[in-house]
Amino acid sequence: MNILLWVVLPYVALVVFIGGHVWRYRYDKFGWTTRSSQLHENRLLRIGSPLFHFGILLVVVGHVVGLLIPHGWTEAAGITEHTYHVTAVALGTVAGVCTLGGLAVLVYRRRTVGPVFSATTRNDKLMYVMLTLALVLGLAATVDANIAGAGYDYRTTISPWFRSVLSFRPAPALMSGVPLLYQLHALSALALFAVWPFTRLVHMLTAPLGYLTRPYIVYRSRDAQLGARPPRRGWERVR
Repeated sequence: MNILLWVVLPYVALVVFIGGHVWRYRYDKFGWTTRSSQLHENRLLRIGSPLFHFGILLVVVGHVVGLLIPHGWTEAAGITEHTYHVTAVALGTVAGVCTLGGLAVLVYRRRTVGPVFSATTRNDKLMYVMLTLALVLGLAATVDANIAGAGYDYRTTISPWFRSVLSFRPAPALMSGVPLLYQLHALSALALFAVWPFTRLVHMLTAPLGYLTRPYIVYRSRDAQLGARPPRRGWERVR
């Protein structure tokens, strides 16, 4: 079971994540979009969207630091374990609350505003469910282990396991003693990465760099005094 959950599933999710983006770029370029619904409703969007994107940015940064940077590197930089732990828990809790709050506003808007709900696809609904599940489990794991409990240092188990998968030297034994909520959070994240390429989340990997080099758009007037021939009444003479 350890090999299935912590070796097979991560690589399946990784292959689907990479292959899905390649397929989407080759065969669905016009669908590679956020499917913006700002024209349908703007008041709730101005509240939920900044709150969600601010929170998710902190969540991503926190996971990159916590999972990819080894334990000894932060200590070599002068950051003690206590300082790192307090900062990670505080920022992680704030980021999780902001992200879930913004997501709740966006889901409420999508469900209650008719035109926005009509533009919602099945992939959108699946994406919201998977994203909410991963966020709730991550926040619950943080609160249960580090606020309600005595604390848990995931950088001694989950982080080395994650780096072992990326280096193609998987060590599933590291995940055997991890608390259940952390395990469920990791599995929900793998499921989210597997469906990622087929949802609007692809826009997170897009940057409008083409706008920097594209030619100017030329607009020409259709004013009759600037070259357009005025219409004639009746039939024109055959030449």
